[in-house]
Amino acid sequence: MSASGRPDPAADTVAEPGRTTFDRWRYAGVFLLLFLFGTETFLVSPLLPTIADDIDVSESAAAQSVTAYVLVYAVTAPFLGLLSDRLGRRRTLLAGTVLFLLSNAAAALSASLALLIVSRALAGLAAAAAGPAIWAHIAETAPERVRGRALGLGMALFSCGQVVGVPLGGLLAGATGWRSAFLALAVGTAAAVPLLVRQVSGKPVPGAPAPARGALGAVLAAWGHPALRKALAVNTAFHAANLGAYTFLGVVLVDRFDLSVSALGLVGVLVGAGSVAGSLIGGRLGDRSRAAGRDHLPLLPVWGLLLAAGVALTATGPGIVLALLGVTVWFVASGGFVIDQQTLAGTAAPDLRATSSAWLTSTMYAGTGLGAWAVGAFDDTGTGTLVVGAGLALVSALAALALSAGLRRGAGTPDGPPAAGAAAEEPARP
Repeated sequence: MSASGRPDPAADTVAEPGRTTFDRWRYAGVFLLLFLFGTETFLVSPLLPTIADDIDVSESAAAQSVTAYVLVYAVTAPFLGLLSDRLGRRRTLLAGTVLFLLSNAAAALSASLALLIVSRALAGLAAAAAGPAIWAHIAETAPERVRGRALGLGMALFSCGQVVGVPLGGLLAGATGWRSAFLALAVGTAAAVPLLVRQVSGKPVPGAPAPARGALGAVLAAWGHPALRKALAVNTAFHAANLGAYTFLGVVLVDRFDLSVSALGLVGVLVGAGSVAGSLIGGRLGDRSRAAGRDHLPLLPVWGLLLAAGVALTATGPGIVLALLGVTVWFVASGGFVIDQQTLAGTAAPDLRATSSAWLTSTMYAGTGLGAWAVGAFDDTGTGTLVVGAGLALVSALAALALSAGLRRGAGTPDGPPAAGAAAEEPARP
């Protein structure tokens, strides 16, 4: 209870077994932060020419700020996820949020490339601290029957950062300069802080890994869990196809249909909208599947097949309408897949929720780099996109089918019973 005598939404650390409804307002703080993270992730790219011109550097030099964000996130996320698992969600989440606020304020004040790169690196560090903690918080507090819906809504709001936040940031940058877009992110983050203080519990994480375990061993523990290890391998292959091929989506569409820059911007909105739809659909379908007793992620292979179909249709479909339909299918599959993976990371090993979520992001970035390199190795980008994107999507579908079959046989993990602590925390699960 709060001091006023009303129920405190942060009072419970884990989901209440008897609850089946999803209180969206209970997650207003983390949902706002996910929207801001999504905006931040996609905002810099369209602003690069303006930023480069203002601080008097080349566009390729200014792009180092994007590299700094991604690289720092990918390297530090598993270690910061471990901190969240050991110290609790509230501390890690609030520390990451405050750093995110300060990093965006620093970016708004950047007068040189060096300061901009440092500020973007700090933003990556902040997102690496707060992001895994957010997904773990949602997974362990949302009621079991609507967990997929809760995670799906969170991912949908992240995608809305691209659909809504980036255009708004672009309009603001066009009217008052690129610095105002980063300042707006800082202000929005400040608005999220009191909500996080109110809504995220400061209690220890149930089943947190023993501090006696070495830091490196604890960070790598997810790879020792059979289900998580296979899921991370599937994740790498899927995103090599998904985001690796997406790196060249604009090039493919320009080569095929001679689209203008403004038309490509509209395609970007379509990408975000597809991701939103896939996240929401995937969350609901996952909840219905688990309610029917199918707790082995039967939809995971389906997303791989849909991704292969979407990439193939985008790269070879006759006419712009079918190609754009392919883009939509592509990112509906992407959104649905991410939600299935986050659900698995949140339930297969409850003591490793944030660490597992962090590894999902790190392997996503690794897969993206691998896929982009593979597509770029082809002389013809369209052919590379088709072969690498559709081919690796089919590989991920087959691997996901094997993972799903293993989960079904093992009643919780591919090679054995549910992870320790899972039954106590989730009595409704088989």
